[in-house]
Formats: sequence, C-alpha cells, structure tokens
Amino acid sequence: MQSTFETTDIFRGAFFLSKGGKLSNVHLSEDSRRIVSFQITGDNLSGLDEAYRTGKATVDPLQLRESLNHLRDILFRTLRNNDNERNKERNNNNGDKQRADRYHQTV
Repeated sequence: MQSTFETTDIFRGAFFLSKGGKLSNVHLSEDSRRIVSFQITGDNLSGLDEAYRTGKATVDPLQLRESLNHLRDILFRTLRNNDNERNKERNNNNGDKQRADRYHQTV
C-alpha cells in the first residue's frame, strides 16, 4: 500500500529511501528556524517507521550512505537557494532605499 511520510530527521528519511521510498517533496519552513522537511512516498512506510523507531530495522549500509548523501545534498542546496533568494531581495530593497536617499541630490 502506497503511503506518504514527512520527516525532518535526515537519518529516518535516508532509511526510507534506502528501503525503496521516493522523495516526493522538500519543504523549507518559512520561519527563522529554517527547518527542511522531506516528504517521502512508498510502500509500507508505517511498518518501516515502526522498525526504525524500535531498533529492529536492518539496512544495506552502502544504500543508507548513498541515501544520506543524497538528502544532505538536497538539504544544503535548498538552504543555499533560500539564502540566495533572501540576499537578492535584501539587495533589491537596499537599492530602492539608496535611490530614495539620493532623491534630494536631483532637486
């Protein structure tokens, strides 16, 4: 049965991916805490989550490492893109303010 699970735990997300889950969405919180959450879809995610939480899960270490690296890349790319957008907005707003401050020079 196909299900969806959202987590901010990069290790839990990597575990789901290493067990065949697919990353369907990445979300960055809009508050100042900048928390990235991963939405994963796949079969029997609730059963996998139970095994993960109770410590009964087994993994292929190579698959887990690859999944963890993949999520880290996405995490840092998401944060970097957000920072770039914020800097552009900040620079645009500062440019408008500087132009407004120089208005008196034209009069």
